[in-house]
Amino acid sequence: MAIHVALHHRTRYRYDRPVTHAPHVVRLRPAPHCRTPIHGYSLTLQPRKHFINWQQDPHGNYLARIVLPDKARELSIDVDLVAELSVYNPFDFFLDTSAERFPFQYEAWLVKELAPYLEAPAPGPRLRQLLDGIDRTEQRTIDFLVDLNRRLSQHIKYIIRLEPGVRPAEDTLARGEGSCRDTGWLLVQVLRHLGLAARFVSGYLIQLAPDVKPLEGPPGPETDFTDLHAWAEVYLPGAGWLGLDPTSGLLAGEGHIPLAATPDPYSAAPVTGAVEECEATFHHEMRVTRIHESPRVTRPYTEEQWREIDALGRRIDADLAAADVRLAVGGEPTFVSIDDMDGDEWTIAALGPTKRTLAGELLKRLRGRFAEGGLEHFGQGKWYPGESLPRWALSCYWRKDGVPLWQNPSLFADETRDYGHGDPEAAMNQRTASAPWRSISGIGSRMLPRCLDIFRPSSARMWPRQSTLR
Repeated sequence: MAIHVALHHRTRYRYDRPVTHAPHVVRLRPAPHCRTPIHGYSLTLQPRKHFINWQQDPHGNYLARIVLPDKARELSIDVDLVAELSVYNPFDFFLDTSAERFPFQYEAWLVKELAPYLEAPAPGPRLRQLLDGIDRTEQRTIDFLVDLNRRLSQHIKYIIRLEPGVRPAEDTLARGEGSCRDTGWLLVQVLRHLGLAARFVSGYLIQLAPDVKPLEGPPGPETDFTDLHAWAEVYLPGAGWLGLDPTSGLLAGEGHIPLAATPDPYSAAPVTGAVEECEATFHHEMRVTRIHESPRVTRPYTEEQWREIDALGRRIDADLAAADVRLAVGGEPTFVSIDDMDGDEWTIAALGPTKRTLAGELLKRLRGRFAEGGLEHFGQGKWYPGESLPRWALSCYWRKDGVPLWQNPSLFADETRDYGHGDPEAAMNQRTASAPWRSISGIGSRMLPRCLDIFRPSSARMWPRQSTLR
């Protein structure tokens, strides 16, 4: 039950005069590890005269490097994307046995690869006090992380802070409050001092108003909402990077769209660059719009939608009736030999000594009873996992107006009969197949018109016995 939303994000810088821009780096494209499906993405820049080169940083994040060759009075960056907010379970993962319980140690080769995400400066007194108060007795790793994330969300008050940059952990703890990027960076520091690899994540957060207010817990947003956001990710062997949002105390879900995940907050900034000295004004806007909503338990079809569905169904019925298209309920006939009901071929085996022969006889009897003049076809059927070859599919086709599709049933070969064919005939067929140009001008060109006569309903010609295909 997915909801598709369109997110629009505009960042605009205006200057009091034309200025020179140094190359800018924009990190506003969903990261490769984003779990939320992104169905469309575009990045639009002003002024029009610019150069853009997409690349990936050392951590795999997408970067747009922008060069403005001329002076400009404005730099505008517009991002538009379509995201599918399909609910997923953030706990849907397995941990390696060595990491199921905290504390645990990374293997030596993994420590080497995670080195940038394990670096942590010496803690200050407030961070040390926080670390000393964390229970490090052996416990389930996921329980430990969930509790730590929740406690941090309760300990640090969330505020909206417009100043640039990220506060040090000591500053955030001293104030007892911080923006999402401050709390996210604090959690990264805490995790690293606990011996867990962690990285800082900047991204978009999309929150939709619930269809029905919950009976317990927070009510959620009153309207659909989106904004730039920051959180942390911890690396767990077996699960990979796991998102933790200390602002809400929850694990990252489908509404968290990571744009950059790095060891340091500076290298995850949405836009970095420089301009010559000037007076500048900054404009920022974001909005999210629902563009598709699948019916769901909390919001089923409206009466108007039901009327539209009913009207469409009636139009389809009328079209089918006008074209004389009829629907029938049927299935594959299933039968068991009365002579060997418990044999392997009738219980567990794909084939056996009699199944194929008896099936052919049954098809011929059904053809004589229901489909006189029908065309029999013996081909490949379903190929079940674990079986070396596909099964047989025996079919019969006929016209409901009685006009025969096949006029001489004796031309169907009988598998139980020995026609006396052997190696010489097989060798002759092989020589014929290896000379396609001869068959086009010779056998093929003479036989093709007669083959067509079989399927021409108005033809009364009988298939000549002497022209039997072998």
